[in-house]
Amino acid sequence: MIECKARTAIIVDDHPLARMAIRGVLEKQHITVIDEYEDGTAALKTLMNTTENIVIIDIEIPGVNGVELVERLRARQFPGVLIVVSAKNDRYYSKRCAQVGANAFISKKQDMENVLAAINAVQNGYSYFPFFLETPSNVITDTQRLESLSEQEMKVMGYVLCGLDNSQISELMHISSKTVSTYKTRLMEKLRCKTLI
Repeated sequence: MIECKARTAIIVDDHPLARMAIRGVLEKQHITVIDEYEDGTAALKTLMNTTENIVIIDIEIPGVNGVELVERLRARQFPGVLIVVSAKNDRYYSKRCAQVGANAFISKKQDMENVLAAINAVQNGYSYFPFFLETPSNVITDTQRLESLSEQEMKVMGYVLCGLDNSQISELMHISSKTVSTYKTRLMEKLRCKTLI
């Protein structure tokens, strides 16, 4: 049985059934859900002025989405436990959430009891990202290559695929042409492309 030191939580999810399921899991461990939000923008306003120490956030919510919500809270030094849940692309979102400062990522496709495992891990000084693992074999799939790209590299790739040259990309991204060239080189190495074509 997992013991949770924290006693209060906020749930941010636009699906009533998902909120009910998460609330049930938390309340079984005597964690009081003091508020629920369907909208990321409204949640952000409240969370900027709260001392609640557990926040469960869905990725796809109206207004500010789950990833942005975590990023903005961490930018403002929010000290609480931020656990992201989603039914979407586990590997991609697990990595993105780790990058922006979430403490854990839980797939909605699995048992929501994992929320308790995540809380326990975080309170013992660990993060909880079961989908963000290195591949044990030497075979790297195309999906894994794409997942290895940084946000900036993804943007550059998008512009390259639209046929823009270095100067156009540098202007749109507010970076130098030399930096664009560096990103292109990294892209080609990571994706194992011999030419941009």
